[in-house]
Amino acid sequence: MRAISQRSWGAPEVLTEVEVERPRPGPAEILVRVHAAGINPVDWKSRATGGFGLWGEPPILGWDVSGVVEETGPGVTIFQPGDEVFGMPRFPHQAGAYAEYVTAPARHFARKPAGLDHVQAAALPLAGLTAWQALVDTADVRPGRRVLIHAAAGGVGHLAVQIAKARGAHVIGTARGSKHELLRDLGADELIDYTETDFTEAVANLDVVIDPIGGDYGPRSLKVLRPDGVLVSLNSPDEDALRPRAAALGRRAGFMLVEPDRTGLSAIADLVSAGRLRPVIDAVFPLSEAAKAHHHGETGRTTGKLVLTVHD
Repeated sequence: MRAISQRSWGAPEVLTEVEVERPRPGPAEILVRVHAAGINPVDWKSRATGGFGLWGEPPILGWDVSGVVEETGPGVTIFQPGDEVFGMPRFPHQAGAYAEYVTAPARHFARKPAGLDHVQAAALPLAGLTAWQALVDTADVRPGRRVLIHAAAGGVGHLAVQIAKARGAHVIGTARGSKHELLRDLGADELIDYTETDFTEAVANLDVVIDPIGGDYGPRSLKVLRPDGVLVSLNSPDEDALRPRAAALGRRAGFMLVEPDRTGLSAIADLVSAGRLRPVIDAVFPLSEAAKAHHHGETGRTTGKLVLTVHD
């Protein structure tokens, strides 16, 4: 099968198309014919540095998958060949989504929302699960909570805005002014243009902050939380260093790493079906142009998600 691999870690140009053996599903696994694969910042960070170092041979990037079940391994009962599925298999271990076929545990997938095509569905798993697990599982967002989402027009951010709104929260986002119209359409109640306004001077007494950016955003975000408020950092494990500082202020903070989660995927699919969640696609590239897609993503100017098409 065709796949995108690399012989070394580095710039997007290290990505190259290769031919590798098609995987076979083991017990409790499914083989998925990949129609589209989403791209996330963790992809280009891993390409450049090796990321968590949990790679097979050859290393094949990618975790967002939307496709069709080709074959089931022994013991699988929830899917059969021909089922359309989407998922974030094996994260943070290698899933190999930049390829024509992927194998993974069946319960790392859910049924693709019927109202989405494969490109749209491939944009959802990693970013959607990150937003869901941060807002619902970690921060327990409920009706009336005041939630600030940094980088609100980004891959995680634009989905977090919609999920928080669906949970009944008052949603505040930071983004460039040119992206405010889209974010209002997605449900944001208040918006801050971070190029003109320091968010610490614009908001206070928040229940939850979601921070995909890192750097000084974490320490600054602690200042705008109410007592018992929660800061969920998504950029780096180094952000766990905020825990003692947050505790001293009577708040909670720390790094969260997304996990495969069929229950969360199904909840996301339900929101899509109810018309309360939609992915925004910034650009679509063929699998052979993965390097070009990474260049585009690393500009830091994307709105929503990037997706690779694999099979028609």
